[in-house]
Amino acid sequence: MKIPSIALTSLLFTSTAVNAFTASSNHVPSAFGIQKTKKKSSKTNLHMKYSVGIVGATGAVGKEIIGCLEKRDFGQQTSKLRIFGSQRSAGKNIATDRFGDIEVELFDVAAARECDVIFLAVSGDFAKEHAAAISEGDDGAVVIDNSSAFRYVDGIPLVVPEINGDICVKGTKLIANPNCTTAIGLMALWPLHQLFGLKRVIMSTYQAASGAGQEGMDELATETLAVLNKERDVADNKIFAHPLPFNVIPHIDAFQENEYTKEEMKVTWETRKICNLPDIPVSCTAVRIPTYRAHSEAITIETEKPVDIEAAREALRNAPGVKLVDDTSNSKYPMPLTATGQDDVEVGRIRKSLVFGDNGLDLFVSGDQLLRGAALNAVLVAEVMDKNDCLV
Repeated sequence: MKIPSIALTSLLFTSTAVNAFTASSNHVPSAFGIQKTKKKSSKTNLHMKYSVGIVGATGAVGKEIIGCLEKRDFGQQTSKLRIFGSQRSAGKNIATDRFGDIEVELFDVAAARECDVIFLAVSGDFAKEHAAAISEGDDGAVVIDNSSAFRYVDGIPLVVPEINGDICVKGTKLIANPNCTTAIGLMALWPLHQLFGLKRVIMSTYQAASGAGQEGMDELATETLAVLNKERDVADNKIFAHPLPFNVIPHIDAFQENEYTKEEMKVTWETRKICNLPDIPVSCTAVRIPTYRAHSEAITIETEKPVDIEAAREALRNAPGVKLVDDTSNSKYPMPLTATGQDDVEVGRIRKSLVFGDNGLDLFVSGDQLLRGAALNAVLVAEVMDKNDCLV
């Protein structure tokens, strides 16, 4: 493929997504245009082989994208895996089982455009600067962005493949991956919506340090040891608003005008967009807890139709990407410990709501933030696009 040369200055960036805009708590940010064009190819998706690139592969999410490509079918369809990084990372080798040792290339738009698919596991600012340039035109790459930069932009799909993967059609060049909290929760909510109809959603989250990326996990590990080793009475904090070890923090992301945090409002905005329920009331309280990995959520729903507990369990048991863990007599229910490293979201503690009665359910959900909430969802987007013949 011939690509025009594009000169860029090299940039340093981190793997942890940065807030890409200051959002009002009362509305979704306004749209701006991104060109959507068809990529010329004579290929069909039978035994298709793709050139795939990852920007930010040395961060927590980027590492998990590599892991997903190592074990999933889309990795078998990857003829070449390229890894792009900053000047600090360029030249280093990353060992993989399926693709061998890969040398990190200095990020360059022209080089990224040579790929069929690019996964962005970098900041929102980086994505806003480069995603359009990578994806635009017939010969641009399909870009799947893990940051918040494009989630609320009209015309750019925000996708959980099991829910709305059908909106990934030919000509779709830029796709947004949802926030981890939303993606995990919707895996449980969508089957229940199909069965009973969602009328309102109330959610409280218990979010692991992994939500703040590798730096967050490192701070939790280091500072927990410092307290246990009696180096200090109270842990230090640089990544989190307060010390996280032996504490919980009801503050994730910036507070908005309505006193919800942006993390909490993401659940509202993204639930409405992904499920095509533009007016559904959704209230979330997001709390950071001192676990290493996997987020949990206590969810209460009011439904349009009366609920049937066994029908709810059966729907969740059969839902793709969901594992029903609901045997309280044997102390089996969703937990971060058992959800960590798992592709499926655990759902349990299913019971009729004492608040909403016949038209309400309470449930508890745990899911791996780095997988279902980020890397796995991104790779599943690529898989559904391949299935829909959208990568050719």
